[in-house]
Amino acid sequence: MLALRLLHTRYRLEDLERSVRFYKEILGLEEVRRHKSPRGSELVFLKAPHSEETIELCHFPSSGPVQVQPDLTHLAFEVESLEEFGRHLERHGLKYSDGPTYRPDGSGGFAFIDAPEGYEVELIQRSPAAKSGAAAY
Repeated sequence: MLALRLLHTRYRLEDLERSVRFYKEILGLEEVRRHKSPRGSELVFLKAPHSEETIELCHFPSSGPVQVQPDLTHLAFEVESLEEFGRHLERHGLKYSDGPTYRPDGSGGFAFIDAPEGYEVELIQRSPAAKSGAAAY
């Protein structure tokens, strides 16, 4: 039997509400549900407007301190314009941690921001051809 679809990705955090604010206010994700698990984890599920998969933010102090390993994992989101998203970040007192880096032909690019607690988020501006189903970025 094969896996049918990706449902969610979990990130464990020390400060749940700070991260929820970041993902909602900076990335524009929607909170779709929140609950406490039977073992005591506080869980918040968020999703991007055009995605089915969710991100599970988890606060579970009894499992010890969170230690985010550099460059181990990141989430990637598509944006219409890296330039416009950069201005959005500036309005919130933030900036890209790396990039933006554009393709030589100007048809797309990527950049990174640091989420609370050290998780990295990639923003990708795809070319019109990639959006229509042709070669992906």
